[in-house]
Amino acid sequence: MHATEVTFATFNVSMEAQNYLPKGQNGSPAVLAELLQTDNQPQIRNIANIIQLVRPDVLLLNEFDYIADSDKGIKAFIKNYLNQPQGTAEAINYPYFYYSTVNTGQPSPYDLDNDGKTTGVGADAWGFGFYPGQYGMVLLSKYPIDTAKIRTFQQFKWKDMPGFMPTQKADGSPWYSKEAWAEFPLSSKSHWDIPLNINGKTVHVLASHPTPPVFDGEENRNGIRNHDEIRLWADYLTPQKAGYIYDDNGLKGGLAENASFVLLGDQNASADNEGDALNSGINMLYKHPRINSSMPPASKGGAEHTPDNPKAAYHTADWRMRADYVLPSKAGLVLKDSGVFWPVKADPLYPLIGSRGASSDHRLVWVTVELSAD
Repeated sequence: MHATEVTFATFNVSMEAQNYLPKGQNGSPAVLAELLQTDNQPQIRNIANIIQLVRPDVLLLNEFDYIADSDKGIKAFIKNYLNQPQGTAEAINYPYFYYSTVNTGQPSPYDLDNDGKTTGVGADAWGFGFYPGQYGMVLLSKYPIDTAKIRTFQQFKWKDMPGFMPTQKADGSPWYSKEAWAEFPLSSKSHWDIPLNINGKTVHVLASHPTPPVFDGEENRNGIRNHDEIRLWADYLTPQKAGYIYDDNGLKGGLAENASFVLLGDQNASADNEGDALNSGINMLYKHPRINSSMPPASKGGAEHTPDNPKAAYHTADWRMRADYVLPSKAGLVLKDSGVFWPVKADPLYPLIGSRGASSDHRLVWVTVELSAD
């Protein structure tokens, strides 16, 4: 058996309803569904063009609204955009995908932001959002997905994480009511463990999109949640710490010690200690002994965007931070290459990312690994 090279990528694509509506309108999944039925939405065409240029074998899309009817959602995106050549690129196909519900926009009956009102949406939803499925995520794959063994952690309760970081009011009392805390899910979207069958070998995709660590107050409730959402993966990869974790089917424990995996997603935190996050969470993950972070993805466009910052080549968002990660395991995988799709201004491809509305405020990040032959 020959060695197999596989490219894994993550891309926050900003394909949620508010991106396509006038400011102040919140929309619904129907907004994206309508745009996906034709092939002429410019931002979506540019997203597809970028994907076709990089041509990842496995791709996580963050901020892709969850549309329950996949014919109108992810299948329509594949058929009407990815299967059609964009720009100078060739069409690309993904025969397999995983797409499921998330906590964003799921209404809670509590006043989670302590503003004296219980609205069920926005900051009072279990994950910030104005309708269920906003800012969702989907995994695309050229390789079969072992659907029977997928583990999701959407319902895992934050209170069940040992040593969770408490969120407190100024007087030191708990920020969340006792009733709300009893039901509060840790994940603002979801955490997924998706096993792929790559030429007979199992590689787990660990996918997530923790909450941005901003849009709160001095209590830093989003920063604290971001930290603990990232920490869940660090614990999941550490057998002596993972015993408390349970999935949505009630199965307990973490990832087997010898398993191969690639962790994907917009983590909204910087391993270079930039930005507003509590960086101890992302550093715990980035420096985890099971993860190979020896070849951080970089771009010339990022370096050009912020020329006075020596870390800028590693930035993955136009707001000048490294936020998006593709982290392969040391077990079973050999790191071959990596990059961030961020052309310099002189590049003919620059218009694909030249403005917030052209594609996204994030860049596609990719890593190529080799699965060694047995």
